[in-house]
Amino acid sequence: MDAENTVNPDLIAEPAVGPRTDARTRGVALEVLQKFYAAEAAYIAAGGRGKAGFDGLAACLDPEVVMYQAPGLPYGGTWRGPRGIEEFMAAMSETWQSLDFLEQRFVLDGDVVVVMNRGRLQARATGRILDTSVMQLITVKDGLITEIHPFYWDTIAVAETLRPPDA
Repeated sequence: MDAENTVNPDLIAEPAVGPRTDARTRGVALEVLQKFYAAEAAYIAAGGRGKAGFDGLAACLDPEVVMYQAPGLPYGGTWRGPRGIEEFMAAMSETWQSLDFLEQRFVLDGDVVVVMNRGRLQARATGRILDTSVMQLITVKDGLITEIHPFYWDTIAVAETLRPPDA
């Protein structure tokens, strides 16, 4: 795995903690999310399905996990179960060739985690680079991710980064 495609612990801000979050819950949630983000970056960097294993990601997911992506994105829609997340990751890795996390901030309240990701993505087809932020509302129960709601700072910038030069 390429060092620039891993989650650098130095870039992770100290998590803020809500009133319903005990130390054990916080530790479990942060651990599973760090594993998930590292596996996601590695999967995309390797080229996705057929080139990378999905086991590292699957180990972080509840059997009933659901992800809700903005419908205007090339990988938009609702993705259900680990198989659905694998399909999402395949579409994501067809779109992006790298995903570098520059900073991550976590806010925890019980089972709910808000993650502010500042990152750099490189489009596979155009080679263009997008510096952007994505906030995610994630639910972690019993050490597994059960829901993911990503909110992109600028979906128009995503579309422009992905648009072929002649379009």
